[in-house]
Amino acid sequence: MTGRGEAPHTVSLREVRMHHRLGAVNHIGIAVSNLEEAKKVFSETLGFPCVEEKTLSDRGLKIACLSAGNTTVELLEGIDPESAISKFVRERGPGIHHLCFEVDGIERVLGELAGCGLRLIDAKPRPGAEGKPVAFIHPKSTLGVLVELIEK
Repeated sequence: MTGRGEAPHTVSLREVRMHHRLGAVNHIGIAVSNLEEAKKVFSETLGFPCVEEKTLSDRGLKIACLSAGNTTVELLEGIDPESAISKFVRERGPGIHHLCFEVDGIERVLGELAGCGLRLIDAKPRPGAEGKPVAFIHPKSTLGVLVELIEK
């Protein structure tokens, strides 16, 4: 609402882009020390069905994707002691590793985020576990949360 004599606030295109830059949560990545034990907890006990499992040897990872309604829970076990997930679990213990959001035009979004002063891990997208382009925002720019972007 505006007071008497005040012009209504108009929203600039930049403000619209800022508010609609990231889309839905694509998945929640959870680092685990033992994928089989984690699947028992999340699939058997909590009831999220496992829809896909894969090994990404080049990244030192085993992944189990569990369906959680409108999103996926991605369980990540490091199979190489020097992989990012193995290091994460060693230093911090198992737990939420990252949140992944869908975006349209990942390269454009990365440029906008960098222009807003966010620190990017990936200035250019790279192939993700699903084969789609992904990029990460450094957690120091997002209140300690590692954010992954994935092209829709």
